[in-house]
Amino acid sequence: MATEQRIQIKLPTDLEAGVYADFVRAWHTNDAFVLDFASLLEPPRRESGQVILTAVVGSRVRIPPAQVFELMKALEQQLSSWEKQHGKRPAEPGPFPAAEA
Repeated sequence: MATEQRIQIKLPTDLEAGVYADFVRAWHTNDAFVLDFASLLEPPRRESGQVILTAVVGSRVRIPPAQVFELMKALEQQLSSWEKQHGKRPAEPGPFPAAEA
């Protein structure tokens, strides 16, 4: 018979507020998935026909590959719960506001 696990997580007071992020960049190595949570530093700007976004990483999280599957399940559960409370998120034109011409 499998033993039930219970994990007690303690959050240091200096991390209670969390870190705001406009977006996340995900990438991987052979032994880890890396999530860089970043925030825009200034409004997007147009330069040489491209939209330039200047952002700073507020937090980098490294996750072993086996744990990524658990993270995906947890995110799906939380998204389903959020949608039950708030309804489906309306479609947005894109991930970032358009740069001013």
